[in-house]
Amino acid sequence: MLRIEASGILGQSEINSIKACYTFSSFITLNNGDLLAAARRGDNKDSELEGLDFFISNDEGDNWSEPWEPFKDVYVDKIKGSLKLCYFTEISASHLLASFLWIDRTSHPGKELFNAETEGCLPMRVLLSDSFDQGKTWSSLRSVEIPDEIGPPSLTNPIMKLPDGKLLMSIENNKKYHDKSTWKQKAVFLSSINNGKSWSSPFAVADDESGRIFNWDLRCGVDKSGRICSFAWTYDSHKEKFLNIHQRISVDAGQTWTKPKDLKIADQASHPALSKDGKIILPWVDRFQSRSIKVRIANNLYSEFNNSSEITIFEQTNKNSSKDNKLGKLLADMSIWNFGLPYADVLPSGKILVFYYAGNNKQMNLHWTRLTL
Repeated sequence: MLRIEASGILGQSEINSIKACYTFSSFITLNNGDLLAAARRGDNKDSELEGLDFFISNDEGDNWSEPWEPFKDVYVDKIKGSLKLCYFTEISASHLLASFLWIDRTSHPGKELFNAETEGCLPMRVLLSDSFDQGKTWSSLRSVEIPDEIGPPSLTNPIMKLPDGKLLMSIENNKKYHDKSTWKQKAVFLSSINNGKSWSSPFAVADDESGRIFNWDLRCGVDKSGRICSFAWTYDSHKEKFLNIHQRISVDAGQTWTKPKDLKIADQASHPALSKDGKIILPWVDRFQSRSIKVRIANNLYSEFNNSSEITIFEQTNKNSSKDNKLGKLLADMSIWNFGLPYADVLPSGKILVFYYAGNNKQMNLHWTRLTL
């Protein structure tokens, strides 16, 4: 069973400032036991003024350092953009690899990230940086070469390290901003065998050949044997309906997968926390029914996430929203996007830390909740 042990706020928002809204967040446990966290902040949820704050905790999240911003005024190919999110991966005891999603804010000035009319996105790039001093300093950002056929790439998960040292990057394709063609969405992996210096061509890991089913925001975890579990935020474009979360398992570095398993819970999964004894702790966001963030446990990769293990860590009080089920309108309806994006992982003590954001259109805080088993 799960129990909430403690909770608090990591990113304290400041209304009418560039810290008015904290959203995307992640963390990693460093070799010395400290936690290094990253959080997106901005004057609203989508803005060219957004950036990334870093934080440190040496007591499993009870207290956090003042934020600092390692990367400012980021240009790619002489084009100015903003950093939307950051994930961390431990390559070795002395080597951290950070992966970033960068948004081009110059090519379509003043436009929002998502085009509700075409379902296209602003140009995006995946950037990488290395640290060899526990995240205090970082190398210059470098861009990952991704084929143009992927379109603007969304980074959906921390880069995964397998037991043999191979790295896997999870991204999904998008349409270009003014592209009015039918969107055939898919999730792909890229692999690296040289600690992220170069990457393979993308290969599909969640792809409906008919184009009907979308597998968004693929959240993945790797167990100690190297098996990968993925959880997809699933959408039926014909029925214009979000489906339940679907789980897949791969035992060969993502080359083949089990058939998607309907977890009977809706709708957007967190990064899963995998405990040392094989349990999977999975938070998820239910935006369209209970308007809450819940957590369940499975005993292993192949077990059920039984509802008897379920707890609620957040529930929205204002539940009014648009009844328009068109995809573009749904993704632009801010009343259902004022909370969410949980990120979970296991702490050195075996407890579970979960980040998520919550607030309103003008102000959003980054919350943390620590769970015990």
